[in-house]
This record gives sequence, structure tokens and C-alpha cells, in this order.
Amino acid sequence: MAHHAGVSKSTVSLVLQRSPLVKAQTAELVRKSMADLGYVYNRAAAQLRSGGVGLIGMVINDLRNPFFTEFAISVQMALSARGYATIVSNSDEDADLQAQVTGSMIEHGVSGLIMSPAYGDATGALFDRIARGGLPCLQMLRQVDQRTDLFPFASFDYSAGGRAATRALLASGARNIAFVGGVEGREITQERLSGYLSEMRSAGRAPFVLYGRASRAFGRDAAKVLAREHPEIDAAICFNDLVALGVHSGCAEIGRRVGADFQLIGFDDIEESAQVYPQLSSVSCDIESFGSYTAYLMAEWLEKGNKPAPEYRAPVRLVTRSSSGGPDR
Repeated sequence: MAHHAGVSKSTVSLVLQRSPLVKAQTAELVRKSMADLGYVYNRAAAQLRSGGVGLIGMVINDLRNPFFTEFAISVQMALSARGYATIVSNSDEDADLQAQVTGSMIEHGVSGLIMSPAYGDATGALFDRIARGGLPCLQMLRQVDQRTDLFPFASFDYSAGGRAATRALLASGARNIAFVGGVEGREITQERLSGYLSEMRSAGRAPFVLYGRASRAFGRDAAKVLAREHPEIDAAICFNDLVALGVHSGCAEIGRRVGADFQLIGFDDIEESAQVYPQLSSVSCDIESFGSYTAYLMAEWLEKGNKPAPEYRAPVRLVTRSSSGGPDR
């Protein structure tokens, strides 16, 4: 563009920054060259190149869960490699707190938002506010707003994971398989539950669902409830690894041998799954790659205007360890 206008690159830069140091006639010459060449100034990308603010807000529903912590770290590191700074907040599954911290991020001028959102009444109004502001916003891992044309959604193929886990337990000889954990009625619970229900129907087996908080404490209590009130249940798929690790602990407490007396599979494959004994089988999600992909989607949207597809599902795979009859690794 400098060559086309017959001026220096520094003069072009000053014009783009609307500097008063450039004579009006020269500025008009540069702007005419911009029009002739079809140049579009991307201010966000320019800020990144100059070391200015390229600030991304990230709001996570539960940073106490290692799965979400690893996701947040992966996103932050990948964005940092592209020159962005990241503000990370934990909503603690509180929609009102989520609205508060997100509103603060917007007021401080973030360029985009990445949200693994909490559920609640305040969430709808929050997304309406984001939409009015035209701020790029990704829904990751959880979808609470159905307007994916405005707020693209990406997660894992949890239904396929539930099917794979159920098939594996049936193949290993389990006859009465429970699904343990997850708050009833939430979309994320239904996603993980749907594959289990489908396979149980296909096998002609009666499903048994024990809803509850996605926590170790609930899993530990659930292990005792199942042994005491439903002794026929000989295997379980858990909503996440935290619930499964709680069940694992509860079984140890009551003398029920995981892998021998009771088969167990979790979801997410956090690092601790391979550290307990017997090792925990789990539906594995490549959260590190998914975090990097999230950062890529946001950066491409901001820098090039490439809005992500409305919905994307990353593949999962079942990692079989000794808690469900496989070998320890």
C-alpha cells in the first residue's frame, strides 16, 4: 500500500492510526490507495502486532473440577502463543455470579468471550446482553443458549461415549448397569445418559439412573446406596470421573472390590483416573487438543472474521482399565 501511494510505510501506519501528524492531502492519498487495493484494516490484529490489548474473557462453570481446569489452561496457553491475554473466572455453577463476572469483563473491553456456562435464570439475560453488544462469544462444553448462529457451540460426542461404555460393560458380563450422577433435566446430563439408555434398550436391559451432584461426595454415598438398596446392580457408568472416583472410594469403604465385584467406568479421563488402584476406566476426551482448538476458533473469528460453524462435536474414546475388566496401564 505504501508503494502504491508513493509514501513510506511509517506514513501509512500513521494514517491507519488516524494520527494528526499526517497532512490531510497525504492521508487522503493513502485512503484512496486503500480503496483501490481493497485493503480492510483489522484493528484487533493490529493491536496484537503492536503489543496492545488483545484481551479474551473466559468464564468456566467449575474450576474445581480438573477437567475444566485443564481446559482453561489449554485455552489460555494457546491464546498466549497468538499474542492474547486471558482473564479467567470461575462461576462456581452460579448464574448470578456468572452474569456479574462476565459483565465486568465486557466493561473492561474484552475482545471476545469463551464460556463454559452455568445454568440458571440469569443466563438468558446475559446472552441477550452479549448479543446486543455484538461481542464474539463461544459456548464450549455446555450449551445454554440455542442461538448457535450467534453463539457457536462445541463439545464432545458424549452420546457416543455413553454407548461405548455400556457396550463394553455388557460385553464383559455385567447384567445390571446403573448410570450414576448428573443433575436431572440438564442437557449435559441427558447427552451423557442418552447413549447408555440407547444401548440398554437395544440389549433388552432395564436402565437404572441415580441422579445427583457431579461430585466425589455424591459418588461415595451412591456406592453405599447401590450396595444396600440395589444389590443386583453389578456395574455403573458415572456422569464424570469425580463421581466415579467417589464410587471407587465408597466401594473400598464397604469392602466391595472394584473390577471384581463391581465394574465401573467414568467420563472425562482426568489424570487421577490412571493413578488410583484399581485404575479407573473412563470415556476419554482429548481436552488439551480441544482447548487449543477453542483458542484457534476465537483467534480466527477476531483476526479474520471467520465465524465458527454453529455446532461441532469432537470424538471420544473409551480407555479400558482394570475397574471394568481391562488391564492396568
